[in-house]
Amino acid sequence: MKQYIFGGLGLALGMAMVIKSEVFLRTFGRIDWFEENLATSGGTRAGYKIIGVLFIFFSLMALTGLFSSFAGGILTKIFVR
Repeated sequence: MKQYIFGGLGLALGMAMVIKSEVFLRTFGRIDWFEENLATSGGTRAGYKIIGVLFIFFSLMALTGLFSSFAGGILTKIFVR
């Protein structure tokens, strides 16, 4: 049940970040790393959209129950040799 709540909240947050990136820019300000490394006129806006898409991706994985196996596989490859 907890995965559905967190997955739904993460999905809503990710969609809001993608759709309303200008609101996030006005609220939280510019991020220097995105401005330097995303060579567009709106680097921070693109950064907020990238973060939003990642939230959507991981939230959908949580909703479908795939997140635990994905995270377990990644962590196993990193820490176990």
